[in-house]
Amino acid sequence: MGGTIRARVRGGILEPLERLDLPEGAEVLITILDTPAESNIDGFESSFGGWKGIVDTEALIENIRQSRAVSTRPVPRL
Repeated sequence: MGGTIRARVRGGILEPLERLDLPEGAEVLITILDTPAESNIDGFESSFGGWKGIVDTEALIENIRQSRAVSTRPVPRL
């Protein structure tokens, strides 16, 4: 079985929030990713449109494209 599940930490122990279909004693590899708190999401959503009228987004995107098209890296000698 492989996949991603959500878990909660209680007393330093991970408690799965979903049923695990693993045999007793199975060893697993765990990667820890923080989930954003609701307050972070609210702050992010409240900033939506904050640059409207201040930045010309089309010009910004075009400037980024042009700057990426210029290569300052030397040609490798083979």
